[in-house]
Amino acid sequence: MLFIRSIIFTTFFFLSVCIAALLITVFFFLPFNMRFAIARAWGYSMLWAGRIIVGMRWSFEGLEHIPRGPCVIMIKHSSAFEVYAQLVMFPPQTWVVKHELLWIPFFGWGLSRMQPVAIDRGTGHHAVKQVVTKGIDRLKSGIWITIFPEGTRMPPGMTRRYGISGALLASEAGVQIVPVAQNAGDYWPRRGWIKRPGLVRFCVGPAINTAGRDPREINEEVQTWVEAKMREISTGYQKRARHSAGA
Repeated sequence: MLFIRSIIFTTFFFLSVCIAALLITVFFFLPFNMRFAIARAWGYSMLWAGRIIVGMRWSFEGLEHIPRGPCVIMIKHSSAFEVYAQLVMFPPQTWVVKHELLWIPFFGWGLSRMQPVAIDRGTGHHAVKQVVTKGIDRLKSGIWITIFPEGTRMPPGMTRRYGISGALLASEAGVQIVPVAQNAGDYWPRRGWIKRPGLVRFCVGPAINTAGRDPREINEEVQTWVEAKMREISTGYQKRARHSAGA
């Protein structure tokens, strides 16, 4: 039964994202906030579908930490859940993404209309410069920037060094960083079809000031908070800690 429910949910996911992306593409002439409203409506529909179809409940914690002005969001990436949940949680935003994502039919068409910061990660320092230059432009226009600092989805209990581009962008733009930890990967495995019922905790940390600070120091503070919170809320981290302790 769980397998069948997961197939239904996955089908809903792909169909709904195509419809939302197509609407955003067709109505490209609308102001950004109105195009974002379409994306946000899709986010709500996905939260509803996840709860009804596979029993994936959610809690949004730490909303009081979200500042008023535009910020850089640095969020743990483990599944597609956080991609749509953040649409509901945060003000109008765009994302730092791999340029190849814009080539995907329907999804890429809609994404390209949301003013993403699309980069070629193979260009190294040039990619970081693109994030800073384009990101500052978006922030000045009132659009928040979301970055997945590990650059890819990470299995529960795993991490790697956070990329510097988010901290550098926030420092150069003089804006705060909002760190986010979430345990969706415990219920929606990376590259897995089965979605398990449970409570996804989406936790926003206190905003981190960046003015006059070394981006490496900022980056370390972000990673320290996010990974500490992950150890608290993720069963994947807890299982890995128990295994290490018993070794």
